[in-house]
Amino acid sequence: MSLALERLAGELAGAVGAAVELERPSDPKHGDFATNVALRLAPERRTSPRELAEELKQAAERIRGVERAEVAGPGFLNLFLDSSWYGEALAEMLAAGIDYGAASSPHPARVQVELVSANPTGPLTVGSGRNAAYGDSLARLLAFSGNEVAREYYVNDQGTQIDLFRASVEARRRGEEPPEGGYLGDYVFEIARGAKGDPVPAMIASIGQTLERFRVHIDNFAYQSEMEKRLPALLEKLDTYTADGALFVRSTALDDEKDRVLVRSPERGGNPTYEAADLAYLADKLERGFERAIYVLGADHHGVRDWYRVAARLLGDDPEKVEVILYQLVHILEGGRTKKMSKRRGDIVLLDELIELIGLDAARWYLVSRGPDQTIELDVELAAEHSQKNPVYYVQYAHARISSILAKAGGTIEANAEPPEELSDEERGLLKRLVEFPKVAHGATERRAPQAIPTYAIRLADDFHRFYHHRRVIGSKAQSFRLGLCQTTRSVIARCLDLIGVEAPEKM
Repeated sequence: MSLALERLAGELAGAVGAAVELERPSDPKHGDFATNVALRLAPERRTSPRELAEELKQAAERIRGVERAEVAGPGFLNLFLDSSWYGEALAEMLAAGIDYGAASSPHPARVQVELVSANPTGPLTVGSGRNAAYGDSLARLLAFSGNEVAREYYVNDQGTQIDLFRASVEARRRGEEPPEGGYLGDYVFEIARGAKGDPVPAMIASIGQTLERFRVHIDNFAYQSEMEKRLPALLEKLDTYTADGALFVRSTALDDEKDRVLVRSPERGGNPTYEAADLAYLADKLERGFERAIYVLGADHHGVRDWYRVAARLLGDDPEKVEVILYQLVHILEGGRTKKMSKRRGDIVLLDELIELIGLDAARWYLVSRGPDQTIELDVELAAEHSQKNPVYYVQYAHARISSILAKAGGTIEANAEPPEELSDEERGLLKRLVEFPKVAHGATERRAPQAIPTYAIRLADDFHRFYHHRRVIGSKAQSFRLGLCQTTRSVIARCLDLIGVEAPEKM
């Protein structure tokens, strides 16, 4: 929470002898902030909630910045704050600038976010774009919360699908149809007509370019072929046995649902399985000193979700270091109808195509606008609109409008946090929203829920537009204070947009 709100909660906690959480009531008539601490503590204190709330009311009204307090309902305490409290809160926001809401630590945790990791058998689809938008936004939030974050892409550069992709490209180069089960998309023709040799490195490079265009920078590409070189030494350390020619690890001893095959039988090729590569890759991550390894995976990985924690235990490490986040599908709606997607058949919607269709900012916004456990239905006609019906445009417009106000002030009028004697409802509403931002950002990080950021940004834009339409800024008696309010609002909107990889334009 903001420093001002943290201080207020701390002083109340000192009075009641327990932690106090302050919430913003939905109805301003119930105060600026409220707490249910009396309801929570009454049973252990053997008193009625209202009696305890009345005691806390008296203590609250002695706190600087509290204009009055009211006991409501069964024992809620509603706080009404004076303008000086809001002035102090705004002063702290102005001093923090663009870093308002950020956290820091003398010993930042090292966190790795593995994202996208799509097979390099074709260009990135919209589904992989959701992975990229979510994973990168989560990485940005983790860094904003004071962690040292690395983004990594795991490249499956060998196996059946890679062999089929290579065979499909070679067939097209010879003017033939791809083999059964191969890849049929138009992009296979384009690759076949391009550079000669192995198409996989070229596809990996193309994927990297698309991600950079999408404002997702990958710090490291890790290759399955390299990880599998670690397997012989790793297998010697594991409790394994052979059955039907295959090598199993005794993972049921660590509560896995079944013992896992690590190396297939000679009749099935004798190759390492994905689980074996997973083990080698996790060992590599942990040896590099990451204290948390986050995997962002498609919902089709549900069956192996718990395997990664078992893998950590097999390696003798803490399974709590491993976190798996699954995300659902993206449905593209065009003309009210859903497009079907299959990389092998070729009827796919590429991430690059979506960017061309609706714009980069809209693509980033919409692909992170829902929680990972929810399917996204992306209406391309709405997403491409440059109107206030389009939420990304609406929020960006608020940033541009504030930039215009500050430009008109010309730098000759100093913004400050000295409030007028009486704050308007619109000023209070906007300030209360701004005070919430650190808590929103922290909560979004802890819950792995970057979708909370665009939701908050829309509400902040609503509050600003309401303030702007009812209260004059330049030329008003409260001009300097309102410029300070505008400046902080612009900083927070810019930070919200940056956290989800969206540009904050100065003009629109």
